[in-house]
Amino acid sequence: MNNLKVLDVTLRDGGCVNDFNFGQIYMEKILAAQEASGVDIIEMGYIDENKGSKSGRTQYIDETVIPQCILKNKKPGVTYVAMIDYGKFDIDKIHFKAENGIDGIRMAFHKKNFLDIIPLGRKLIDKGYKFYIQPMITLRYSDAELLELIEVVNKELPEASGFYIVDSFGEMRPNDMSRMLNIIDHNLIPTMALGFHSHNNLQLSYSNVMSMLQFPTVRDLMLDCSIMGMGKGAGNLNTEILIEHLNLFYGKKYKVAPLLEVIDKVINQIHDEFYWGYAPEYYLSSANHCTPSYASYFYNKHMLPIDQVGELLGLISEEKKISFDKNYAEELYRQYNKGKTVDDSAVVDELKLEFHDKRVLLVAPGKSISIYLDMIKELLEQKDLISIGLNMDLGFDYILTTRIEIFAQAVSDGKKIIVPSNIAKGGRGNVRVLDYKNWIEVDDRTHDSSAVIALKLLQTCGVKNVLMAGFDGFSININENYYDSTMRHPVSFEQAERRNKYYSNLIARTVETGINIEFITPSKYE
Repeated sequence: MNNLKVLDVTLRDGGCVNDFNFGQIYMEKILAAQEASGVDIIEMGYIDENKGSKSGRTQYIDETVIPQCILKNKKPGVTYVAMIDYGKFDIDKIHFKAENGIDGIRMAFHKKNFLDIIPLGRKLIDKGYKFYIQPMITLRYSDAELLELIEVVNKELPEASGFYIVDSFGEMRPNDMSRMLNIIDHNLIPTMALGFHSHNNLQLSYSNVMSMLQFPTVRDLMLDCSIMGMGKGAGNLNTEILIEHLNLFYGKKYKVAPLLEVIDKVINQIHDEFYWGYAPEYYLSSANHCTPSYASYFYNKHMLPIDQVGELLGLISEEKKISFDKNYAEELYRQYNKGKTVDDSAVVDELKLEFHDKRVLLVAPGKSISIYLDMIKELLEQKDLISIGLNMDLGFDYILTTRIEIFAQAVSDGKKIIVPSNIAKGGRGNVRVLDYKNWIEVDDRTHDSSAVIALKLLQTCGVKNVLMAGFDGFSININENYYDSTMRHPVSFEQAERRNKYYSNLIARTVETGINIEFITPSKYE
């Protein structure tokens, strides 16, 4: 019977969730649980000379800091490895393997670099390390390309400890597994172990591993997993689930209890702050065969409904799907929203006349609205004031919306609406359409929220006095951000800080144009 080994990637792939900032205490607790569970191989993290650290993180500046930082006492029988992404570390700087250091290095690389990793693997093997070959997005290799890689590995790196199928985008299905297993098992030298690293975008990690276990081979197998599936996006195969299965059906003696304990005391706390697991956007990334980073980026703008996120992912060019390019993503997003040019000059002229010599009450859907609702409704009765609700309606003169569902409801209710052209291509009756590209702001990101459009519009219309309500600012507490709970979206600390900084700056710049702004509800932007 083939030898089965479990490789736990929590400290490495799990670190993609929190930028590897586990902190020393959590790092040590996770490692202790991994060792106590009896998993065969533990991946300590990444080695990266540009982004690595000397302590507190599982992204290390070099391999020598790993025993100093965390691997202070190696457990007999356990293999300790680290990963290097091709091009992220000069292999010549790796020292010869030390007894108290890592035992092996896994090298991840894209298809275009598969010949380049051969001499690097040779150097690492010659320095005493186990070497594992990790062809990212293995599904992208044609049969001929995969056979070429295997042939080179057989000839130049026969001592390598493992060759992997890597499902980087979580897009593989059982028929894909069958194709890969047949090609590799029948052509890779029989002494080399075959591994599988999965992502759970389609919830098929467990199913695909079962297919691998049932494949008729005598070759040694390595199965990657992480505690509670901790990993970027949809996450990975769960270690605790895998090892229970191996105990039940393959005669293994792994211990689940230490993993459950560290889930309770450590991993759950991280999960509360940094979400991973199934989400529709990660399914869409797999369906469109691209890195989930695009799906997360577009979805986390909270500007497009999920079906349009899917449409946008379908527009990504093949050469851009493999690695996330923020500038490309922003340009694609803008082009998707621009659509056909709309002449909005008549609309602007009409609004100028209507807003002339009027104060404008601008109401955003912050949670403070519920406290100050009576005061806001009293203001709506004043004759010299025009009210505009941003993606909400409390009886305002206008609704300015950037959301399709709110636009549709406002049309059905017969409301007066201001809407960008990416939402409504044409206007009639109470609908006033603004050309999308004229009312957004672009720096390193595209800012096209209702607040951005509203403030630019009021400035253009010559409004001098603006009352602002509901501009509370963003909090990482999802329950503190919106008056209407159905509008809630989770935001990370970084997202909240970035948005608050941007809107504070936007309002300050608006004041500099000569507009007097008065906050009538508490705001982080005051």
